[in-house]
Amino acid sequence: MQFHHHGYVSHDPRLSPAAGVGLDRPDELPEEVDVLIVGTGPAGMILGAQLSQFPDITTRIVERRDGRLAIGQADGIQARSVETFQAFGFAERIISEAYRITQMNFWSPDPADPTSIIRTARTEDDPAGISEFPHLIVNQARVLDYFAEVMANSPSRMTPDYGLEFERLDVADDGEFPVTVTLRHSAGSHSGQVRTVRAKYVVGCDGARSAVRESIGRALVGDQAFHAWAVMDVLAVTDFPDIRTKCAIQSHKGSILHIPREGGYLFRMYVDLGEVRSDDRGAVRTTTVEAAVAKANEILHPYTLDVKDVAWYSVYEVGHRVTDKFDDVPEGEERTPRVFIAGDACHTHSAKAGQGMNVSMQDGFNLGWKLAHVISGRSPESLLATYSAERQVIAQNLIDFDKQWSSLMAARPEDVEDPAALGEFYVRTQEFPAGFMTQYAPSMLIGDGAHQSLATGFPVGKRFKSAPVARVADGNPVHLGHHHRADGRWRLYAFADAPAPGEASAVADWAQWLASSPDSPVLTYTPAATDPDSVFDVKVVYQQRHVDVDLGRVPGMFLPRVGPFGLIDYEKVYATDNTADIFDLRGIDRNTGCVVVVRPDQYVAAVLPLTDTEALAAHFAPIMRPVTAAGAAAVEQPA
Repeated sequence: MQFHHHGYVSHDPRLSPAAGVGLDRPDELPEEVDVLIVGTGPAGMILGAQLSQFPDITTRIVERRDGRLAIGQADGIQARSVETFQAFGFAERIISEAYRITQMNFWSPDPADPTSIIRTARTEDDPAGISEFPHLIVNQARVLDYFAEVMANSPSRMTPDYGLEFERLDVADDGEFPVTVTLRHSAGSHSGQVRTVRAKYVVGCDGARSAVRESIGRALVGDQAFHAWAVMDVLAVTDFPDIRTKCAIQSHKGSILHIPREGGYLFRMYVDLGEVRSDDRGAVRTTTVEAAVAKANEILHPYTLDVKDVAWYSVYEVGHRVTDKFDDVPEGEERTPRVFIAGDACHTHSAKAGQGMNVSMQDGFNLGWKLAHVISGRSPESLLATYSAERQVIAQNLIDFDKQWSSLMAARPEDVEDPAALGEFYVRTQEFPAGFMTQYAPSMLIGDGAHQSLATGFPVGKRFKSAPVARVADGNPVHLGHHHRADGRWRLYAFADAPAPGEASAVADWAQWLASSPDSPVLTYTPAATDPDSVFDVKVVYQQRHVDVDLGRVPGMFLPRVGPFGLIDYEKVYATDNTADIFDLRGIDRNTGCVVVVRPDQYVAAVLPLTDTEALAAHFAPIMRPVTAAGAAAVEQPA
């Protein structure tokens, strides 16, 4: 974590100095806002946390509840989400309070006594090392708390506006604030009163029954599986030996997905209630918790479950639905989207794959920096069309995966040819539920991968997979990707060719071009009044060990002067780690090196040769708006 570059800091360094709208933030919701977010679920809160980093953008988030969520329904946190938490600065803290999943056990009927269950398999949660981050279980409410803290500590001092319920919206053809939103006070002294707010953009993160979605004429389309599950968070005494291990349990009486919760005692059980008749009309949802506990005991035989306390209980029917678009632009029409939907507002599915909260947060992360770049003038409005284009495909992939997983979970043992099928599917597809199967297609943001061979371990369109490196200035081992903060900046990672700093090399020529050429993205798109790394965070990784890299011979592009005192940032120059060489781990060409371009939301946008500066300039031309020549930031070169 870096601080002090604007002067000595003695307070919590996570608390940024107030700036922009945070200097005199009104308590009451303004009549005009840049972005109005509806709903404080995972999608809404990560979106708010991202936008809160831009103090010149007026963002407000409204919620019909009168305060924070106390008990959340979602609890599974996949490794990709923990990577994202690292970008927002709270991964370590949430890991310390969460339950960590290291394995999943599978239980099936005992061939010698089919009325009883036995453990049939133990599987490691991440045997392939997909991520250095863990798979966690923690209450959704705590995730929202952490994002609320990020917002409150941001320069914009953002906090949710509770007690306001969305009623409708209207979008005008023109005007600076074309979306008029009608809200009703649902709590507090103004309860029942109606008010309107005008916004440049509105994002509906208001759940599966989204009123924002309805207002723009979108609908969830899909099917119902006609299968019901009871879900309960309980404190209980049991002789089931794997009570503190994630388990998939299949018996002739039904199935259970068992998930230990944080804190050491609480656990969650999804209990199979069986097929639902087409004319049930919701009757299955009246199943009592006592009936669900009795059903769980039948499934667990010969083990018993004595429930002492129920923290939360619900019954749901499995459905798989997704909207055809995630914005308000009609099919075939070309205009700037003004209203977006995210999270459960545009995709619903079963809870057993643990994807709802995780995919919803990636919706918000994808959209947040794009809105910020457009509103701040960094990017053209055409950037906003990429949100629906990218995320709708991911949502459909999720629906397809969940249909397979939930069907396998609900299958009766007598109908399954191979008892090991569920466990094998879990292992074979683990990259998807971990959040790492996402790969965005070529677009204005994503290159065509023509030079993928230069860095085979950084697939274009997939998230940047971090690896260990050594920081040259002090020899500290760090994970390269862990310095990627959710600050809206692009990352340019220069992986050097073989020569050492000071010798003629492709990386030295590339750095010189980036610092001095009129075609350089850094000079073209960075305002003069800001630090030279305010738009592009440029880092270099040398092939040598850190003791063999002379900082005095490193190009100035990699040692930028920042803050009012022009202090040198020493955390952009890296070398190979003594125990794990990033060039080997990520298949980087040692002869030529390469440039890896990474989006603000951590996805690889391009892999390019160091020598092809024209391709780098061309990549950003449709994405960003140039500042004036007089407004470009200067990059100071070493003497």
